[in-house]
Amino acid sequence: MEMLNNLISQVNAFVWGPPMLGMLGVTGVLLTTGMVFMPWRKIVYAFRQLFANHDDSHDGDVKPFNALATALSATVGTGNIAGVATAIALGGPGAIFYMWVIALFGMATKYAEAVCAVTYRETDSHGRFVGGPMYYLRNGVGEFAPEMGKTLGLLFAIFGAVAAFGIGNAVQINSMAAVLHDSFSLPTWATGIVVAVLVGFVVLGGIRRIGEVAGKLVPAMIVLYVVAALIILAINIAEIPHAIGLIFTYAFEPVAAVGGFAGAAVAAAIRFGVARGVFSNEAGLGSAAIAHAAAKTNNPVRQGLIAMLGTFIDTLIVCTMTALVILTSGMWTATGADGNGLTGAILTSEAFSATITGGNYVVTLALVVFAFTTILGWSYYGERCWQYLFSEKTLIIYRIAWVAAVLTFANMKVDFVWNLSDTLNGLMAIPNLIGLLLLAPMVFKVTREYFARQPD
Repeated sequence: MEMLNNLISQVNAFVWGPPMLGMLGVTGVLLTTGMVFMPWRKIVYAFRQLFANHDDSHDGDVKPFNALATALSATVGTGNIAGVATAIALGGPGAIFYMWVIALFGMATKYAEAVCAVTYRETDSHGRFVGGPMYYLRNGVGEFAPEMGKTLGLLFAIFGAVAAFGIGNAVQINSMAAVLHDSFSLPTWATGIVVAVLVGFVVLGGIRRIGEVAGKLVPAMIVLYVVAALIILAINIAEIPHAIGLIFTYAFEPVAAVGGFAGAAVAAAIRFGVARGVFSNEAGLGSAAIAHAAAKTNNPVRQGLIAMLGTFIDTLIVCTMTALVILTSGMWTATGADGNGLTGAILTSEAFSATITGGNYVVTLALVVFAFTTILGWSYYGERCWQYLFSEKTLIIYRIAWVAAVLTFANMKVDFVWNLSDTLNGLMAIPNLIGLLLLAPMVFKVTREYFARQPD
């Protein structure tokens, strides 16, 4: 098993190495420039569409807001708390600059994914809308390259169905069980039982119940987390200019070792900033498109605008709050009990508690809720991939297996599962990015036509 795990780790390092990160960046840049920076220019307009009522929004299964909440439930997670801290610990404050850059261009990628998902979605035998990369690869790319579209769609569905059990299930429940055990001495088996029951109740109700739960739980938790961060920043307001200065200075200059921080070159800031940004908002993986395909809308562009808000909220708001708390608290240079620098969720927890009493419990609560909602969001992604491969009649098998996995992985080490699912997530991105580049002319066309009809 150790040999296999090492092999997977090597494959994972290649899959998420410079070529993949470069491909994600290039796709985002091409889509952004091809739309003349529309995602940046129309961010306020997109927020207005999120809460607007439209007479043509009848086809679909969930409200556009709930589709976004479902997508956010799978993206806003441990990456926003532990991932940001890891980026700073390994790449220095400058890593946050590159996290912002990849998010800004990732907005166009997420927009294009949703436009394609709504354009090429289908209905199953029960009249429910299903879509995502596997469908727009088969139906969109398949219009001019049938065999390529069919093959790419099949590959995405296989990678997605299997990867969901790792990154969206095993890693989340294991992290949740561990943090509750450390903070409240709650047995891991107890966490597994309770979460399995709750997850079973939600996922057996399908996308509508997932959307309803996510629509209430995700915004509430994001608001709570951001408010707690803002309180800390208000207390440390004098340190904010210095923190922002650190981000921009060390984005272009190496940072020397100080305290528990080992130092980092500019290359490390770029590598870890881009990687953590992609892991956090998932722009380019194609996963969020599966949720947006179920939205009640007849307008692909409008849902694309709502979808791109997911990247904006996830990285440019939530991740930024985490980064500023860590930097203004000064804990990024602190030394742990083992003599090394702090990293991951521990660094974020220490940063919160250094300023406000009980701040570590805010981080614990956020981790638990974000992990739970990630399990819900990825359950939907996984079962849509399963349905594409097999049939909707077999969905109950996937749902039962999903709940059983929650119960099982709460008490297991998941290093191997993490590495394997990480690799499969990277492999998911390859067919999706190929599809987005091939379908880019369609995305540009419908975008131009939509805004040509809008009043100035």
